[in-house]
Formats: sequence, C-alpha cells, structure tokens
Amino acid sequence: MAKPAPTRTPMREQDPGVRARNFDEVPHGYSPEEAAAEAQRCLRCKKPTCVNGCPVEVDIPGFIGAIAEGRLWDAMTVMKRTNVLPAICGRVCPQETQCEGECVLAKKMEPVAIGNLERFIADWEAEQNECVMCEKLPPTGRKVAVIGAGPAGLTVAGDCLKFGHEVTVFEALHAPGGVLVYGIPEFRLPKSIVEREVNFIRDTGAKLVTNFVVGMTRTIAELLEDFDAVFVGTGAGRPWFMELPGENALGIYSANEYLTRSNLMKAYLFPEYDTPIVRGKRVATIGGGNVAMDSARTALRLGAEESIIVYRRSRQEMPAREAEIHHAEQEGIRFEFLTNPVRYVANKQGWVEALECLRMELGEPDASGRRRPVPVKGSEFRIPVDTVVVAIGNSPNPLIPQTTPGLEVSKRGTIVVDPATGRTSKKGVFAGGDIVTGAATVILAMGAGRIAANSIDEYLKTGNWQDPTGSQ
Repeated sequence: MAKPAPTRTPMREQDPGVRARNFDEVPHGYSPEEAAAEAQRCLRCKKPTCVNGCPVEVDIPGFIGAIAEGRLWDAMTVMKRTNVLPAICGRVCPQETQCEGECVLAKKMEPVAIGNLERFIADWEAEQNECVMCEKLPPTGRKVAVIGAGPAGLTVAGDCLKFGHEVTVFEALHAPGGVLVYGIPEFRLPKSIVEREVNFIRDTGAKLVTNFVVGMTRTIAELLEDFDAVFVGTGAGRPWFMELPGENALGIYSANEYLTRSNLMKAYLFPEYDTPIVRGKRVATIGGGNVAMDSARTALRLGAEESIIVYRRSRQEMPAREAEIHHAEQEGIRFEFLTNPVRYVANKQGWVEALECLRMELGEPDASGRRRPVPVKGSEFRIPVDTVVVAIGNSPNPLIPQTTPGLEVSKRGTIVVDPATGRTSKKGVFAGGDIVTGAATVILAMGAGRIAANSIDEYLKTGNWQDPTGSQ
C-alpha cells in the first residue's frame, strides 16, 4: 500500500459571509472522487484502534475499505450492521475525540476523516433512491416499548427489530427525532436527514406514536401490561439557569426554548411559519458547549447584528467541538472569554438591556480537569444586549421517575442503571442516553442504546433479571 497523504481531503463549505445569514447546511460533503481519495489514506490496520473509539463499534476499516475499492453498497451494508443513523453521526459526532482520535495516522499526521466518509456513504445511499435494509431474525412475538424517539430510542428500536421483536416508539413531541429535531440547527443537521433516518427505522418495522407523554398519557406500569420490556430514552430536556438577579426579565431564553422555537417549530422560516421568537439585534449566549455554538450561530441567522458568546473560561477549555468553534469564529461570532455573568439589567419596560459581568482568571484544575475560573475583584463591566440565551446545561425531566414507583434515581435526577446492561431497578425497564448520564453526545446515547437493546434481547429470551444493586 502506498504511503498515505499526510493531510486529509478537505470538505467544501459555504462561504462564511454567505452562510452566516442562511440556514443551509455548512459543509457540502464529499464527491465520490473525494471520498475515494480520503478512503485510500486508511491503513486497514489489523488491530483497528479506531473501532475502540466508536461507542457503537462500527467496522470502520471495513466500510472505508469498501469505499476505497468503489464497493459503495457493501460499505453501506457494513455500516448498518451496527449504526442505523449514519447520516446523523457523520454530521454531529465528536469524531476528533473518539474514532479519529484513536486513528493510527493521528500519531504523525492528520487522521482519516472517518466522519466525513460516514456522511458520504449515507448521503450516497439516499441519492440512489434505494436502501440497504437490515437483516432481521424471525419474529419472536415479544413486544418492546421505547419511550423517546431521540438517538438512544431510535437505536434501541432499530436493534430490537433486528432481533425479531415488535417495537413501538412513543414520542412526547409532534415529530420524532428528539434532540436531533428540536436541538440541533438546520445548518448543522438538516431535518430532512433526520426524517430520512427515522423513516428507515419505520420501514424496518417500528410503529411510531407521537404526542404521547409517558407519565401522563400512560405510565410505565400501564405500558408493561401490554409490552414485555420498556426502554426509557427521554433525554435531558430540563434547562438550567444561573439564578442571577434580574433573570425574569423579558428577552431571556433557555437554549432549549430558543432552539426548539427555531428548529422544531421552524421560526427560521418566518413568515411561512409564524412561530414567535425574539429576533434580537445584540444577542449574548452564555456557555461554551455545542449548544452555545448552535444558539449563537442561530442568532446571527435570525438577523442579529452582533452575536456574542460569554464563557467563564478560556478558548482552550471550551467543551464544544473544535469544528463548531472554528465555524462560529469564521462567521463573526464575538467571544468574551474569561467572563462570568452576575446580573441582568432590564429597562423600564422589563426587557433585558445589559448583561453585567465579571472578568475571570484561571486557577487550579477542578473535578473536570479544567482550570477553575476565579473572579477578578473590581472587574465588573456591562455588555449591552436585547436578548440572552442561557446554554449552561440540562437535567432530565422528573415526570417518569415521579410516576414510576420502584425506579431508582440519582441525586441529579438521572435514572440509575447497570452500565453494562442498561437495566434499571424496576423489572422489565431499561434506560440509556442523557436520562442516565445527563446531557452528553448523540453517539454516546446511541452506544447506550445498543447496550440496552442487547440486554433487552437477552432478557426476553431468558427471562433472567438482575437490577444494578444485585438483587433479583
């Protein structure tokens, strides 16, 4: 095999000055020729460390090798053995810290662009107007209820269907997809892509029921009267606020509400969709993760003259993906690093007009391994704003734990499970994704979904149950 090129094949993108004012997807994706060139960089390692970095254990050398040889249908077949949402993962997974971070090439040069190739093969399949269907075992007659049509729930549904079980997915919102449709903006993950992946799960045999709030419409105990197992994948959609003085002023949103109005409720398509949303001229987003990047970049596209990210640490400590930070910088987002809000200032009409902040400096590392921000005395200053988006994290909605006796939860409100199986303290009930871990990534939720699906299959075949505490 020829020595691989030291740099990866670049992906073409919209010009930053143009894309900052539209909601079209930023990268254009690989052409077949670009994909083949990038795939040929893969060394096809006998012990592929990249697979170890993939939460759903995709056979990465297998699908990339098939692309390199022009066997594109084979590549898609290999992919779908373990990943039923490849077009989504190729767009939003943090490959740089997972599969690509473990690539052997990364030791001396740029790693293989695994995520770009995953996206390519999924989009190529869609362009053919045909679909590789997953092999399914004979029907077992067993029924599985999946609560939540987000990445964890969709993964469980896809895998349980492969095992031959009947699957019904219950979704509280009017559209399936979970955070994929309400949280991630169109310019990063087009909703047509989510719809396509959801339709694949439906075509594989899943029944999807929307506008169904488990805990209100029916409880888990009631579902267990009709289903043999239940998976809870309801995510972490309860937003956190900083509880600062003035927080009740008008013009202050949680990122959940701001992004849901724009994405799921399509405020960005005004006036075609007349969804109420404040189109601020000076918008500050508090936080440094992917959700903060999504919110700040959405504000620009909704017409903000200035979109500002306020983050209490430095750029180096930001938890957002490097690609998202880079895109935000290209688009002209202003970053106020080492800055911590302490108070909201409202005008006489009750609308926020300024964010009062303190300058920070970095001290010793905290439990996260990042250096702790320490206030600089006497450094107060104000940032004039008319809209603020708070993107500092989320926790699970307490509805299901409150309506499910015997379901153990942690002090943080997350459901307690055996991490090796996804089994909860209640017989027949499994859980995974953000409802267990707190807010995390799409691919980690999918990984938890695969673990739970395998455990559900074992339980339905054997009837054996053991909860996380070790009791029967």
